[in-house]
Amino acid sequence: MPNTRKTKQIKRTRNEILVALKVVYPAALQTEPLFRSLLTLFPMLEFDHIKRDLHYLSEKGYVQRVQSDLDDGNGLTPWRQRWFRLTTTGLELADHCITDPALDEETQSL
Repeated sequence: MPNTRKTKQIKRTRNEILVALKVVYPAALQTEPLFRSLLTLFPMLEFDHIKRDLHYLSEKGYVQRVQSDLDDGNGLTPWRQRWFRLTTTGLELADHCITDPALDEETQSL
């Protein structure tokens, strides 16, 4: 599936993921409820977009996957059932203490 989203839309979605995880910090959110909450802001969002964004934010060190007690540890947990939490660096980014040009929006509100 090709990525048809525009850069601004990708940045907004990734920033909203950080904001959602900041609300529950230091706890974690499961991917499915996170996706459903983002659908209220982005009705055209697809689950594959969330997977890409969470993977990207994980690779950057802003979020981390949390193993639940139900995970078998082999990495085969379906994406919708995976848990993610903000890292300390992700919290600093969500609080605007640090910046990342790849996530900065032109009209970012403070």
